[in-house]
Amino acid sequence: MGIVPLAKALELAQEYDLDLVEVAANARPPVCKLMDYGKFKYESAMKAREARKNQAHTVIKEMKLRPKIDPHDYDTKKGHVVRFLKQGDKVKITIMFRGREQSRPELGYRLLQRLAEDVQDLGFVESNPKQDGRNMIMVLGPHKKKTEAMAEARQAQEARKAEAKANPGKSQNAAESEELAEEPAEEHAEA
Repeated sequence: MGIVPLAKALELAQEYDLDLVEVAANARPPVCKLMDYGKFKYESAMKAREARKNQAHTVIKEMKLRPKIDPHDYDTKKGHVVRFLKQGDKVKITIMFRGREQSRPELGYRLLQRLAEDVQDLGFVESNPKQDGRNMIMVLGPHKKKTEAMAEARQAQEARKAEAKANPGKSQNAAESEELAEEPAEEHAEA
């Protein structure tokens, strides 16, 4: 529009039912813009909200073990570590030593190495095992970033919703049990 006196600019804003917003106050002459300021604030708030939605917070999950752990308990704890790594979180694994166990730190070291090998495809050793008083600590980091894990989880959820819409009235477990029930019948028919 060019350089316009303030009174004329205010008239134009009222005529078009818009707001006169100062964009660059330090410029000579000051730069102003005709816009719907409420709509502008709403859109910028929505952009900020969308950016926060896609933002990932790095979380360190902790898993505590003992050197003499039962194989079933180890598998359960390993399952939790796998879930955390799939979600894109770091995992701090702590082995707690008590009494005479403190004189055998190699047991804890071997347990941590075994766990690191078991979850090698999902994560890597970010900090090697080190003794810290009565505890031994190791940190595992995920191979994929938190944002990638969140995107994959969102896609999987959308796929489940689409499948639920395609098969209304059937739960996911019912569909899986039907598939399993059909497989043996087919095998017997072929034999």
